[in-house]
Amino acid sequence: MRIVNRKEVENILSMEACIGVMEAVLSELARGEAVQTLRQVLPLAGGNLMGLMPGYLAGTKVAGAKQITIFPRNHERGLPSHQGGVTLFDAETGTLTGIVNGQAITAIRTAAVSAVATKILALPDARRLAILGTGEQAASHLEAMLLVRDIRQVHVWSRNTEKARHFAAEMSAKWNVEIHAAETVEEAVREADIICTVTAATEPVLRGEWVQPGAHINAVGACRPGDRELDTALVKQARLYVDRLESAMNEAGDYLLPLKEGAITPGHIVGELGGLLLRCVEGRGFGEEITLFKSLGLAIEDLAAAEYIYRRAEELHIGIEVEF
Repeated sequence: MRIVNRKEVENILSMEACIGVMEAVLSELARGEAVQTLRQVLPLAGGNLMGLMPGYLAGTKVAGAKQITIFPRNHERGLPSHQGGVTLFDAETGTLTGIVNGQAITAIRTAAVSAVATKILALPDARRLAILGTGEQAASHLEAMLLVRDIRQVHVWSRNTEKARHFAAEMSAKWNVEIHAAETVEEAVREADIICTVTAATEPVLRGEWVQPGAHINAVGACRPGDRELDTALVKQARLYVDRLESAMNEAGDYLLPLKEGAITPGHIVGELGGLLLRCVEGRGFGEEITLFKSLGLAIEDLAAAEYIYRRAEELHIGIEVEF
């Protein structure tokens, strides 16, 4: 069995490579070549969670699961909010072949999936990006958006203005792009072509009245049925896509709460990203339409990323081999 740690994952799995891996596995899911069940979530004290996400990839004959904890307030301890690992099994023999750091995978593949959605749905000439949140996903989403659109200007917002200023300064220097710290969400998004919401919010932070026609939104932060980052008006006016229908209908508060209010119907979800990639789901209809991708994160995404990392680690003799 091979164990691959966080630093090794980050060295192996580039954002560009991960975008390609995500496009491939989402297409496999749409074709029925990848299987997963809904994540199992165990509530912990203090509003924290532990999750189990199993999946199976028929093409590479790999089964496995991500085990992860979500502690939203961990930033106060100087710790990441998401921690865990992905276990890999040979689906022909049942042998445990690897354990790969899940925190690094989550940070990279989540943004890579948003990049897939942005490639398909955002206007081709989108130049202005808004990021709501300044955590790990904010940094990875900035990198991902820069890869799929010619971003010229970025506005970032945080409840902590000093964090937004620090993020803007650090990331401007890293990526050589103009980044401004916004005082309010409205200021950050009012001229944005692409908006990424990567907050820990449980109540709406982004309102439909602030979003300009033609914008594309990647809604990433809220992952429980009672939590949301977007207000009902925004969801109602947007063309909504998801990573997996089953997941959205059970876990996505950004969809479920407007549905419960009667503002939208179950048919408001246009389709899944995999269907868009296979061209069996209709994409953006016209330039002024607002498109919305609600991301929840899928087991098969983690599994595909871990499988890619494991194979590259074997080729490069990276990681630790142990008898188990």
